[in-house]
This record gives sequence, structure tokens and C-alpha cells, in this order.
Amino acid sequence: MATFLFDSIVFGPVKSRRLGTSLGINLLPTSGKICSFNCIYCECGLNEERKPDRKRLPAAREIDAELRLKLETLMHENNEPDVITFAGNGEPTLHPDFLKIIKNTISARNAYCPGAKVSVLSNSTRIWNKDVIDALNLVDMNILKLDSAVEETVKLINDPNGSFNITDCIEQLKVFKGKLIIQTLFCRGEVNGKHFDNTTESELTEWIVALRAINPEYVMIYSISRDTPINSIKKVSKDELLEIGKRLAENNIAFEIA
Repeated sequence: MATFLFDSIVFGPVKSRRLGTSLGINLLPTSGKICSFNCIYCECGLNEERKPDRKRLPAAREIDAELRLKLETLMHENNEPDVITFAGNGEPTLHPDFLKIIKNTISARNAYCPGAKVSVLSNSTRIWNKDVIDALNLVDMNILKLDSAVEETVKLINDPNGSFNITDCIEQLKVFKGKLIIQTLFCRGEVNGKHFDNTTESELTEWIVALRAINPEYVMIYSISRDTPINSIKKVSKDELLEIGKRLAENNIAFEIA
């Protein structure tokens, strides 16, 4: 299926099913994808198919200048965004100046559109890093991924690079002391000859145990809405998401279906 890359540092605003009118910031190359996960559902494609021509990352000052220019334009057009969202072609917290960029963005937001929230969509792989933790504690919406609490399922769905361990990640998510939003994408299918489904009873039980320990502000649950790089992935229906939401409600966990 067709996947896509973001071709600029600042993009949008776009209508987001989860965040409203969102102005995006891409901290990674525009010619390819750099990510610590290789999720089989990623709208930007698989890592090995989306290698950038060059790995130069935009400088903090370049990002700040482009953001301020865009916000000034939107302000004059009376088109201020609901949220400024760090997303783009991979994992935003991989940028070495992530903390500085977040501080610059908050300053720009305060100057041009103080009503907008600053949001980060992260895969949770860098939350062991103090600068990343400090940065995420500054934003309004610290949105961190937890697609499964089962190691084998994480390996199939998210395909992490390096020595990522979901048990360690869950412990690290507790560091935010509830100042975070968990995002979970539900899907099923087959990859590399192995079946996966993160909606089964055993999966949901482990996931809810983890959520109760993490104690997030709320959980975003959703399924596929765009093309994916692997055709065998199947979308989870809205009715199934509603049933998962009921399970969360029974455990006094706030949620939102996107």
C-alpha cells in the first residue's frame, strides 16, 4: 500500500482525529525515515524501505525560525492551531537537541498562539534519557506509545531496534507520575509467518495491568486509518474498540476512542 513522508520541517495545519487542528513539526530528514521502532502499520513505511538520502537533522535554530514564521502567518490568517504536534518521519525524541527545541517551541507558542497546546507523539523508546524526560514533562500533551505489554507482540508489531524491553519501558513510563497520555493502536494479522492480535483476552489483561501501574491521564485507543506498508494487517472495528473501552472503564481508566 502507499505510504508517505513529510516533506518539510513544519507542516499543516491538518485535521487530526485525535488532536483537532494540528500544526506538525518534523525533526527528522525529509528524504527518509529515522526511527527506533519499525512498526508494521507505520504510515511513513518501513525503515529499510525509507532510508534517507542523508541523515542531517534540522538545527534547533532552523526549526524555531520556521515555526515562528508559520505561526505568524497563521495568526494573521486567524487560523491558529489547536495543537503544535511533534511527529514526522520517525521518532522525534531521537533529535539530540530535543529539550532545547521543546523550550523554543513553548516560547514561540506563548508569543503567537498561547491557546494552543504543545504535543509530542513518541514511541517511548527514549524515556530513559534525562533530557527527553525533562522535555516531555514540559509539554501539554505527552503522548507515549504502548501497543502491547507482551514482549513477543511488541517484537512483531513494533519491531524495536536494539535492546528494547517492554517490562523496562513500563517501569520507565511510571517516572512521569501520571503526567502522560498512552496511545495504543489495535490491529491483527500476520507478519513473517507469525499471527498477531493485540485484542485477545490475554493481551488486554496484561495491557490493563500495565496501565493501572502507569496511571496515565487517559488512554487513546484507535486502529488503522491510513495505508500500511504490510498488506496483511487488519483493522479493528469501532465496535471492538468500544468493547475495549468498556474494559478500561471497568478498571477506572479514562479513555478516548479516535
